[in-house]
Amino acid sequence: MVPRVARGPTPYWMLPLGGAALLLLLISVAAAQEPSGAACSQNTNRTCEECLKNVSCLWCNTNKACLDYPVKNVLPPASLCKLSSARWGVCWVNFEALIITMSVVGGAFLLGVAVCCCCCCRRKRSRKPDRSEEKAMREREERRIRQEERRAEMKTRHDEIRKKYGLFKEENPYARFENN
Repeated sequence: MVPRVARGPTPYWMLPLGGAALLLLLISVAAAQEPSGAACSQNTNRTCEECLKNVSCLWCNTNKACLDYPVKNVLPPASLCKLSSARWGVCWVNFEALIITMSVVGGAFLLGVAVCCCCCCRRKRSRKPDRSEEKAMREREERRIRQEERRAEMKTRHDEIRKKYGLFKEENPYARFENN
């Protein structure tokens, strides 16, 4: 029998992972398409799927036109086709949705990285000692105090012995040589 484990909310690092998976899906679909030597304009007034079999083609939903993708621009210009009706790679994702999705995923990823960096830096800067560190510091201080007490006791004991046998140290042992 498998023990039941309580599952909490989805971790924050999983959210950008979903966006990255979507991007990889789109790239893999586009890469799996076979480039053909036929011109894209031959697929005008056909289906989106037929047009997008060629990677270099762009489907415009408004006028059912299959166009050559303008490789000089990252996005197709509005004069060619509106972003909301332009399709490339797969027919079910338009450029507008793709741009918004990738912007949100990229922004969330950057925000997550910034928050992690800030949290880590703040933790290192204002790190309070935990219980074990406090206990170790207290014990160290107690040992230092006991050691000082023992040193003081030993010094008084040695001074008493020196007095008893007349070996007490003078303040300035070289003072008797200065007068000569």
